[in-house]
Amino acid sequence: MAGRASHKDPLLPIGEISKRSGVAASALRYYESLGLISSSRQGTSRRYFPRSTLRRVAFIIFAQKIGYSLEEIGQQLACLPTDKLPTNRDWQALSRGWKQQVAQRIRELQRLDMDLDHCIGCGCLSLQRCKLANPNDLAGNYGAGPLRWLADEMPEHE
Repeated sequence: MAGRASHKDPLLPIGEISKRSGVAASALRYYESLGLISSSRQGTSRRYFPRSTLRRVAFIIFAQKIGYSLEEIGQQLACLPTDKLPTNRDWQALSRGWKQQVAQRIRELQRLDMDLDHCIGCGCLSLQRCKLANPNDLAGNYGAGPLRWLADEMPEHE
């Protein structure tokens, strides 16, 4: 139903969507270019969006805040029905997996918080020479790159 007016989902100009959502019109045009939202044009070059776009925009913003990329958000939004307005049940189904994503982000931030005390807190800023976070460059034995951040757990120091 995106891009078409209906009795239950009237069209609003882009400026109104921007004002009501708090999202810049340029961002709305970008979301549209990615297929996350859609508009119609009625005889002019002005974009008109279904009022339900406000809920889609809120979903996009919240999903970004918990770590989803715009590509992932697009995949999730593609699951919404297109022949009718999404219901509360439809939106809840989309957000069910978010708890796992939030829990993973919490673990990453806790690990970062602990490492800030150990690594950056000492002032040496060297993962090769740091006596606290990487004694004898043990992390180097596991390969190059930011393995400390990519792995769920780093092996314990020996």
